Amino acid sequence: MLSVFPEFLTYSLVAPFILRVVLGAIFINLGVLKFTSEKSRWSIFLDGVKLRPTKFILPIFALTEIIGGAFLVVGFLTQVMALIFAIITFAELSIEFREETFLKRNIVFYLLLCAISLSLLFSGAGFLAFDLPL
Repeated sequence: MLSVFPEFLTYSLVAPFILRVVLGAIFINLGVLKFTSEKSRWSIFLDGVKLRPTKFILPIFALTEIIGGAFLVVGFLTQVMALIFAIITFAELSIEFREETFLKRNIVFYLLLCAISLSLLFSGAGFLAFDLPL
């Protein structure tokens, strides 16, 4: 079938750019929340899934999200960060599916983040990135 707006296909690298920046901003926010208002909730969660010591793992987890989110925003190591975030969000999705009271967000949120991460893994960084394919 023919495309309804074929002239938009010229700008196909805009879509990964938008997804990359939004996903990066979301993960920066989630990482900051793990240091501030959601710190106790995540400590209980990590203790509940037997990831100890929580005082050591939680800051590493939060810093990974903040630094990885910043990498996505600027377009550095996009596919690597997308793979890491796809694994993280898939794990959170499966935990939320089994036990809904553990995490604050719902299944749809984690499913969307996992889908965006996988999309960036396969499509690349898009416009305005350091790691454009050669």
